[in-house]
Amino acid sequence: MRTHLNFIGGRWTAAKSGRTFQNFNPADNREVVAEYPLGGSEDATEAIETARAALPAWAAMTPVARGRVLSKASQLLEARKAELSESLTREEGKTLVESGGEVQRASDIFRFFGGLSYTLGGQTIPHDLPNNLLYTVRQPIGVVALITPWNFPIAIPAWKLAPALVSGNSVVIKPASQAPGMTLELARALHEAGLPPGVLNVVMGEGRTVGSVLATHPAIAALSFTGSHTVGHQIYQQLAGRMARAQMEMGGKNPTLVLADADLDLAATLVAKAGFGLTGQACTATSRAIVEEAVLEPFTEKLVAKARALKVGNGLAAGVEMGPVVSKQQLAGNLEYIDGAVAEGAKLLCGGQRLTEGDFARGYFMQPTVLSQVTPQMRIACEEVFGPVVAILAAENFDGALSIANGLEMGLSASVVTRDFKKAMLYAERIEAGVVKVNQISTGLALQAPFGGVKRSSTDSFKEQGAGAIDFYTKIKTVYLDYSA
Repeated sequence: MRTHLNFIGGRWTAAKSGRTFQNFNPADNREVVAEYPLGGSEDATEAIETARAALPAWAAMTPVARGRVLSKASQLLEARKAELSESLTREEGKTLVESGGEVQRASDIFRFFGGLSYTLGGQTIPHDLPNNLLYTVRQPIGVVALITPWNFPIAIPAWKLAPALVSGNSVVIKPASQAPGMTLELARALHEAGLPPGVLNVVMGEGRTVGSVLATHPAIAALSFTGSHTVGHQIYQQLAGRMARAQMEMGGKNPTLVLADADLDLAATLVAKAGFGLTGQACTATSRAIVEEAVLEPFTEKLVAKARALKVGNGLAAGVEMGPVVSKQQLAGNLEYIDGAVAEGAKLLCGGQRLTEGDFARGYFMQPTVLSQVTPQMRIACEEVFGPVVAILAAENFDGALSIANGLEMGLSASVVTRDFKKAMLYAERIEAGVVKVNQISTGLALQAPFGGVKRSSTDSFKEQGAGAIDFYTKIKTVYLDYSA
């Protein structure tokens, strides 16, 4: 078992209360993975004041100088990829292959924004008068708070931290308590790469205490959050009272449309990967397969076959394709959704049960689950489950499938499988989602492209990732200069 501490002012420090909590391996709950400090309001306040004191010197550095710190941290993360991947799998549960991809992505994100530092700045604008100069300056917004989820415990903190830091802000981050270890590893890498003390501060603790301080403290100029709509909406209201900048990414109920002309083998493969990969614990996971009636039966047979063939087990074991659910509570919630769907009239085609025999006995394992005869009004078709559960809904035609897909108040990621180029283009135009995939899985994002949802999936004010991520963390100043005299 590893013992971790908060990271405040460049020092590793215990919670002021002296309280701690432990995390257990979701694949084997006999293994204590790590012990963490249970921070509270005092720890959060100290972190904010420390970040405020460190801000002026960091903001005064050039973007390129700040970018060099990120580039060095990227190298350190890549050198520790094997170690970090194993730690991630032990704490969060995903397979070692999935963890390795996530650690690599965090390294790549730091490298991307390190390179982007050479382009950061304002622009010169043609003036309508002679002997006048008109230009803009891009400046950091100030002390930034980040609240991150457990399902991508190194990638999501990285894609928030990198643009925040390279823009010249100081940061306080609260990672999710289920898997905070990777955020501390990011802090360690940045510290070793030369990040000045106080620029980044990590506080672990409960959302209602630490998170509340971050949302209400007057020194916090902006807050970026990824998590549930319920919590995100609450934080958004807290920030609105003082008109602090807010970026809320709040999940989805992502559809994959399977049209009558689709390659059904491809469609089944894509839905299985997007629905069961990462144990379904991704905000962009496919949870609704909306299928034209003409191909409903053969597609369903292929998807069920793929679900039954998946190898479930400890993510550290070779050949495992789906690891455990992150916690006992999450597992119980997944099974409750399945039972509720059956009670509403859905048909359970495969899965739907906890795995408890042999090596599964000490973990939070469940079967990949496929439900059919699901209608758009059922709870399973409307609410985010966040587990390896795919609901199949039938549609008469393309327009009907599109109507079902757009019938919810969420809109994060959406995919379509078709050979019809016109329908693919119409889908991209008409689907109400922030990310659209054609003949691709609904999960997986290019780090150089903007990401974010629409409707209740997001505040939809600023995008994450890509060069545009800088916009949330900076403010623009316009300068008029008359040199005619």
